[in-house]
Amino acid sequence: VQLVESGGGLVQTGGSLKLSCVASGNMFAINAMGWSRQYPGQRREVIAAIDSGATTDYAKSVQGRFTISRNTAQNTVYLQMDNLKPEDTAVYFCTAAFFRDEIEYDYPHYWGRGTQVTVSS
Repeated sequence: VQLVESGGGLVQTGGSLKLSCVASGNMFAINAMGWSRQYPGQRREVIAAIDSGATTDYAKSVQGRFTISRNTAQNTVYLQMDNLKPEDTAVYFCTAAFFRDEIEYDYPHYWGRGTQVTVSS
């Protein structure tokens, strides 16, 4: 499975961005996809997950501001990010796994290469 993210960039505080992740390859066993982010020199943070039943989970840091969605037919997952803050600046990674728990506990089976999001103050 290959994951390719897009949609990152530079935005001002309070602005919005929408990230996309297109998955390809053998998706038969993939039931969950998600997004994580990593700050320079710091650990990763799992921020959102969605399973094949459209059940979603969010980190408290993004709850109410970010929305994850999925187009199963197109093997695409999205992350709509609103009311962005400077502390959201990070590299955002798309992830895929067999189960949503694997996303949420930060051991997905597959990772994208990441896309940079920078929020200026």
